[in-house]
Amino acid sequence: MPMNERSAAIAGFLHAEQERQTAFLRELVRTPSDNPPGDCAAAGERAAQLLQGLGFVVERHFVPDDLVRAVGMISATNLVVRQSFGVGGPVIALNAHGDVVPPGAGWTHDPYGGAIVDGWMVGRGVAVSKSDFATYAWALLALRELALPLAGTVELHFTYDEESGGEIGPAYLLERGISRPDLAIGAGFSYAVVDAHNGCLHLEVEVTGRSAHAAKPATGIDALQAATAILTALYAAREGLAAVVSAIPGIGSPQLTIGLIAGGINTNVVPDRVVFRLDRRLIPEEDAGEVETGLRAIIADAVGAVPGAMVRTSRILLAKPLVPLPGADRIAAALCAAATLVMGETVKTAGMPLYTDARHYAAAGVPVVLYGAGPHTIEEANAHRADERLKLDDLFKATEVVALALAALLS
Repeated sequence: MPMNERSAAIAGFLHAEQERQTAFLRELVRTPSDNPPGDCAAAGERAAQLLQGLGFVVERHFVPDDLVRAVGMISATNLVVRQSFGVGGPVIALNAHGDVVPPGAGWTHDPYGGAIVDGWMVGRGVAVSKSDFATYAWALLALRELALPLAGTVELHFTYDEESGGEIGPAYLLERGISRPDLAIGAGFSYAVVDAHNGCLHLEVEVTGRSAHAAKPATGIDALQAATAILTALYAAREGLAAVVSAIPGIGSPQLTIGLIAGGINTNVVPDRVVFRLDRRLIPEEDAGEVETGLRAIIADAVGAVPGAMVRTSRILLAKPLVPLPGADRIAAALCAAATLVMGETVKTAGMPLYTDARHYAAAGVPVVLYGAGPHTIEEANAHRADERLKLDDLFKATEVVALALAALLS
């Protein structure tokens, strides 16, 4: 089939499927999968049922309880769909995650309602990244139903632990040999093909002192005073990060945020323990080991401001930055060409300051880029904020882009 006929056939099929694709996405949004707490098995089962309703054979890979508990979750099931086309050709994995951050406050619509307002669907996870369950499923559906003369295999990897680090999702599938793809595409946005992204280091800092009556604070060791000294030092170090800028467009500078803090016994007691967690975003040019060593040194030096205070620093997460592997340019070129044709503007490769499950594919030696349904910016999607939303037109166009790119890669 000539390329222009193939493009027209894909576009025509997907246009006729828009109502059904929208209903599929709304059903995913209406099935809660907040992580934390991370009780996601029921959401995985609902997604599996919906995929089976499309005629796909769905493999359910239940993650053992001990592994689930080790990442702070309650339950998780990984879903794999495999569709072969002809003989030979590459195996291409499409990965999106169904777990989502809790809704939080400030919503003007039901976060689990999937309301459609002025052409946008609103709901938690609709952009990050339940939308790409629908994007990838319908792209594959188009190739299957049109019976195009292709060679290779497309796999859908739908996982439920991205918010916990991806270790029992994509990493689980790859490390156990459940899948051995040649190429991969991860969930992204519609107006850029992402081939690089930041890494992330999470540290937990526990400061301990000795409690005392507030009437005689000098008889204790104030853990909060020591923690304050550490926080002051970390915030001072943060000021210098703005001067460091990645050479990769879209990445920007390293970032540091103190996201959680807890401690103390009562108002009238000198606090004997304070615990906080920090998030340090790593640009691709940084060495994760050097960054961690530097942070630990800042923390250890600063705690000395309060004699007798002790500090223990533990690594919670290390997600290495994504950099392009040989072969990633092939996927990116196919996506950029298709996206430029469909989106009505030039779509290029870029980096982004997030970190994603794509790094697990790269760590396994699989060339991977990010592309999926979403607007130009994270802010426009209200990702991880109240009233998260997705323009349905972007969903439909991104689906067409992925289908065209897959057809090119499998031709």
